[in-house]
Amino acid sequence: METEQTVGIGIIGMGWMGMTHARAYRQVGALFHDSGVHPKLVVCADDVVQRATEAKARFGFERATTEWRQVIEETSVEVVNIAAPNHKHLEIVEAATAAGKHVFCEKPVGRNPAETKAIYAAAHRTGVVTCVGYNYRWAPVVQYARQLIADGKLGKLTHYRGRFFASYASHPRAVLSWRFQKEIAGLGTLGDLLSHAIDMAHFIAGDISRVVSQQETFIPQRPVAPEGEGTHFTLGAEGPTAPVTNEDYVGALVQFENGARGTLEACRIITGPKCEMAFEVHGTDGALRWNFEQMNELEVYLPTEGGFSDGYTRILSGPSHPFHNYFNPGPAVGLGYDDLKTIEAYQFLQAVHTGKQGQPGFREAAAVADVQAAIQTSWEEDRWSSI
Repeated sequence: METEQTVGIGIIGMGWMGMTHARAYRQVGALFHDSGVHPKLVVCADDVVQRATEAKARFGFERATTEWRQVIEETSVEVVNIAAPNHKHLEIVEAATAAGKHVFCEKPVGRNPAETKAIYAAAHRTGVVTCVGYNYRWAPVVQYARQLIADGKLGKLTHYRGRFFASYASHPRAVLSWRFQKEIAGLGTLGDLLSHAIDMAHFIAGDISRVVSQQETFIPQRPVAPEGEGTHFTLGAEGPTAPVTNEDYVGALVQFENGARGTLEACRIITGPKCEMAFEVHGTDGALRWNFEQMNELEVYLPTEGGFSDGYTRILSGPSHPFHNYFNPGPAVGLGYDDLKTIEAYQFLQAVHTGKQGQPGFREAAAVADVQAAIQTSWEEDRWSSI
């Protein structure tokens, strides 16, 4: 019989994402109760006292603190979960890995490719288990799509189009949260949104070999946000503004190592799409397309030799697809965003339990960083750039 294990969790950063992670760990205990691993919320940390104390009360942490180092120093904490702003990630990861703690870090991991590679190196030196919040991978029909490609159902891949269009910053009064400030966030849309699109391209279509790219900042000034209040979805009142110091939009042509061609595109100020994290992939024998705005649907094109069924078929998420049956036994009974974070937390805890590094970890984040670095080179030199 497999040994049961309780894993002590410490979360650093109790804004919206930190609270999402806390909910996910609590759900793991309820939904994956027979997994052999049981998360225990030990301590939460946030610079803002009110957020830390509120999180303790809401989620049942044993204690709260405003000092992130106390999370790492706590002997009963085995997993350090980082949902703090990007500029803190490197220092926290270096301290956590030096202390032998396993680490979950939200994307884009580092403020820039160099920081992400340094974070990967720190974890690699110590051999701890890592995980990154590329949660869109975990949609049951996305897992099924990858399975179809691995089984050769699409034949040789020829085209890939990946995008992440989010309208959270489309209003000029969307506040200047840390995501819009290069000193704190580092990269803008390239880090916040295109990192997801790059990882999904790697997951679905394979490694990228070269890119040519462009970028733009469409809204150069935004209202200053009160410290510790609101999120990047918050609208500010009339008042002082400050400059946006990173990019709103990124577009790239890409070539994959397997010969497929495609595009990657992301924007945070676009109007219309709300959270269109999507991909379309085509091969010599078929095609697939998926959009997070219809998370539980996958469109599949697999024509027969006689030309019958010559069109896309809509596949609805159901118990035959990976992970769906942990949440409900019925086909077309949809999962949501928080469910993806729960699957993510479960997979990470399984890796901690077995001691076997899973995906996506810091290695996959470093692969995304390599593409981001090539994109930046393309901006600077106005040419194709190899990864």
